[in-house]
Amino acid sequence: MDGKNYLKPTRMLDYESSSIRKLIEKKGWKSLARFEQIKAIYNFVRDEILFGYNVDDDIPASKVLRDGYGQCNTKGTLFMALLRSCGIPCRVHGFTIDKKLQKGAMTGFVYKNAPKNVFHSWVEILFEDTWYELEAFILDKKYLESLQDIYSTCTGNFCGFGCAVKDFKNPVIDFNRNNTYIQSEGINQDFGVYDSPDELLRQHHQDLNPLKKFAFRHLGRHLMNRNVKKIRNHRQAITNG
Repeated sequence: MDGKNYLKPTRMLDYESSSIRKLIEKKGWKSLARFEQIKAIYNFVRDEILFGYNVDDDIPASKVLRDGYGQCNTKGTLFMALLRSCGIPCRVHGFTIDKKLQKGAMTGFVYKNAPKNVFHSWVEILFEDTWYELEAFILDKKYLESLQDIYSTCTGNFCGFGCAVKDFKNPVIDFNRNNTYIQSEGINQDFGVYDSPDELLRQHHQDLNPLKKFAFRHLGRHLMNRNVKKIRNHRQAITNG
């Protein structure tokens, strides 16, 4: 497989767009050493692009940046675009996860009508001749810490609210030449690796009929984002109370 495929722009990885070029220039990422580049981009996507649900999985990176929020697939698209813009090779790995992982973020009729298998992906980067699997950029730290606060008695496995880990108190979410995971314990099907999200989505995508897709876009995701925001603001609500 040609290594150039891990660096090129695509429709979704539109890192030549003005908004992404301006962001990279503002952050000064291209002047950093490679390891620091990766950490800085990773932390930006994890914590400054909030966990939330966009209109669709196939939106380009510039749209995710404009939204300011995203989930596994859309935050992954932005992450890949930023990495490639700085010359860091990366690819995407596709899966499905059990919808139980989303319970709490999904509630009521939204959860009831959601497909059992939810489309999922993480990003893999090539650094120092090693492929690293990076998934924990999905949940911003403020959201995760509030979730840990709410479920403070949980000391082992946790599944729900967009999180599925073995050690809920101490998940590996920081990159330091290691893999990071935050939803991997919910995976139930593996689609393998692809050069880009465009290629992955041409072969695999969320299976929704037109009516359910319309309902998710115009109602379901807004209810989910409201639930996520409530979790994220938990500590602030207690303080203000």
